[in-house]
Amino acid sequence: MTTMAVATTTTNPFAQQLRKWRMRRRISQLDLAIAAETSQRYLSFLEQGRSHPGRTMVVRLAEVLQLTLRERNGLLLAAGYAPIFPESALDAPELEPVRLALETILEGHIPYPAVVTRPFGMLVAANKGFELLTEGCAPELLEAPINVLRLALHPEGLARRVLNLPEWGRHVTDSLRNRAGRSPSPDLDELIAELDGYLPQADPGPNHLGFAVPLRLRCESGELRLITTITTFATATDITLAELHLEAFLPADRPTCDYLRNRFGTA
Repeated sequence: MTTMAVATTTTNPFAQQLRKWRMRRRISQLDLAIAAETSQRYLSFLEQGRSHPGRTMVVRLAEVLQLTLRERNGLLLAAGYAPIFPESALDAPELEPVRLALETILEGHIPYPAVVTRPFGMLVAANKGFELLTEGCAPELLEAPINVLRLALHPEGLARRVLNLPEWGRHVTDSLRNRAGRSPSPDLDELIAELDGYLPQADPGPNHLGFAVPLRLRCESGELRLITTITTFATATDITLAELHLEAFLPADRPTCDYLRNRFGTA
């Protein structure tokens, strides 16, 4: 009986994915069962491929496991159900209100640089403050489609002006590694390896602040210090919208604030 259960598990896509995600989230069968309002015995049968879940149970498990909308669709497909979350083209008519809202948000961040990106740093839109980050960058890095992460860390990109590149660059790649840990992707792993190759070795030292790493940027007037905020569309039900990120670069000191206001206006 044990041999049959193991063999079934290895050939059942849903059972494989459910166990993979549970182990990745480091949650026990009991805790997952309680959170999903089912029994540990039933959950064990699901992971062994001995029971088949209803669609509602698949959705509930995916929600408890905090899967992305794309990953939830994948779990539904593995269980034999059609995906329930649409993936619209960014220029689709149904997303026009979103596009207009993003334009308004970007304009509202002026005089501070702000960008909207898709997964893995692909640029969707930016405000005029983005010019601060593209100055002096190699033309080939500014050809569409622009990858903002590559632009930031490439030796011919923003990196040549970053005064604390080892620390700030590792902050960027460590954030990507955390994302890859929660949502594995060969493409993301490849990008992380590329970006790591651009960075010099970092020596944290006694004053290292961990995740609190401001961007120290050289400009014609001296040094600018910037911190970043990232906004996501947490309640979106469209994959395209859910995967968008809005990143704003805010001044970390008064001289930086004054510089950005003088250069890009106070609107």
